[in-house]
Amino acid sequence: MQEIKLRKAAISDIDTISALAKSIWNQHYISIISQDQINYMLLLMYSRDSLIDQMQNKKHSFYLIEKEGQSIGFISVYPGEAGNWFLSKFYIDQQFTNKGYGQQVFEEILIITKAKTVTLAVNRENYKSINFYFKLGFKIKEIIDLEIGNNYLMNDFVMVWARN
Repeated sequence: MQEIKLRKAAISDIDTISALAKSIWNQHYISIISQDQINYMLLLMYSRDSLIDQMQNKKHSFYLIEKEGQSIGFISVYPGEAGNWFLSKFYIDQQFTNKGYGQQVFEEILIITKAKTVTLAVNRENYKSINFYFKLGFKIKEIIDLEIGNNYLMNDFVMVWARN
């Protein structure tokens, strides 16, 4: 497996994160949700103002996933209570999936955060990602339907990983 690394993202990396999100979401989610919903969610979560708010006010730590100096994806996490973390975003460009990078990134995040548990939400029809999370040891905790505005719902599984 070729070497990848995580680099802590800064405000100066927002344009890179936004461009990666747009590319990856349009590769991956078009078979799951409508293009209109993709566009709405990209604007909601990946606009410059939204990313600055997440980084500065909501305490999200973003990391760029880099391979040979090229950003191929990103991940963001934020702390909960007593060693519990929320995995908010985890995206790798599809041309780099199924190469073991996702597992490597997750293992690095566990080292960085020293997490006891990691919680995430994933679309219930996102079978590829759900299976990946199962492989990492996540279990489904609950099913949620979350109104996100503009008459859109996020129909998600909440999944939890716990350190043994």
